[in-house]
Amino acid sequence: MDLSKLKVASSEIRAQKLDDSRGPVFPLRELALEGESALKEEAFRTLLLLERRRAERSGKPFILMLLTLPPPRQKMALGEVGHVLANIIRESDLFGWYEREAVLGVIFTEIGSGSSGASIVDTLKAKVLRALSENLEELIALQLVLTFHIFPEKWDKERPDGVADVKLYPDIHEQSSNKRIPRVVKRSIDIAGSTILLAILAPLLAIIAVAVKLTSRGPVIFKQERLGQFGKRFECLKFRTMYANNDARIHRDYVRDFIAGKADPNNDQTSSAVYKITNDPRITPVGRILRKASLDELPQFWNVLRGDMSLVGPRPPVRYEFEVYDCWHRRRVLEVKPGVTGLWQVSARSRTSFDDMVRLDLRYSQEWSLWLDLKILVATPFAVFIGDGAF
Repeated sequence: MDLSKLKVASSEIRAQKLDDSRGPVFPLRELALEGESALKEEAFRTLLLLERRRAERSGKPFILMLLTLPPPRQKMALGEVGHVLANIIRESDLFGWYEREAVLGVIFTEIGSGSSGASIVDTLKAKVLRALSENLEELIALQLVLTFHIFPEKWDKERPDGVADVKLYPDIHEQSSNKRIPRVVKRSIDIAGSTILLAILAPLLAIIAVAVKLTSRGPVIFKQERLGQFGKRFECLKFRTMYANNDARIHRDYVRDFIAGKADPNNDQTSSAVYKITNDPRITPVGRILRKASLDELPQFWNVLRGDMSLVGPRPPVRYEFEVYDCWHRRRVLEVKPGVTGLWQVSARSRTSFDDMVRLDLRYSQEWSLWLDLKILVATPFAVFIGDGAF
């Protein structure tokens, strides 16, 4: 959703709350269904996005509660449910349609970061269920389905599949739906482009594979778990550029320091920090050449063909990198699929701070178009040829 529209919608909601002469009530009472102050779907989802942005800055979590009732009495029963909810939630909480006439939502704002999210959910669930059972017909109360979703989420640690809770991000799916045809074209370009490139580059791939195999022990292809969109895990493929059985802690510690703004790639206080270690002792002589020319990333065209990645998008992070992200950093793995090349790679490459790299990724996701992808693809060979920032 366009951020300018979000600001307008938010201003209208605030103005309506101030202008209501009946005293403190839920916002947008005029948009109510059957007399209840339920925000319309667009307004509710707008405020959900704004609450995410607020929580990213403040670190204060909120809880999204979704309430669904199976048909056929869905519309009528949800109106009754809305009446009950309007009497038990705080004025600062937000109540409306998550899905029009199908799913009601409540955003419990600023629940406090000092308490356990699970314990707060248990308390809220007990309170809501008690109110619903006391005020609704038994049959309706038994058919209700309640789900609770905490933001900021710890989906890399607490969710079994390690994937983000998509219920917290309906705006991302809405954007994808609004650009369905361009997205289909983008995927078609990915398939055609990766297939053609793998075929054309087959002799070069074979030469590189032989060079890697003959100059150091270990497999030709290095497989590493990376995180795709919404945290979906996949094996990212690269030509191996390091000696086998090296110590991964060197890079893990460096990346954590780099994200925190404390990294020094050369132990040289006069040099600017870069994303990769410039004098990494783990890299082979052939690997150094491959990295300098970005040839080690050619096998990722197979990841593109499989659908794990796109030709253009943010660089896919490793898990230990993601674990030390600030909340707003995580948006770079939520909003678009990762890519072989991207806005960061062609404009700043490794010579930029991590925060600036994330800002470039977010700028790409916000301004994405097929034309932008084309410009990045055209600029990529020049960026590789110049080699500035490649290590």
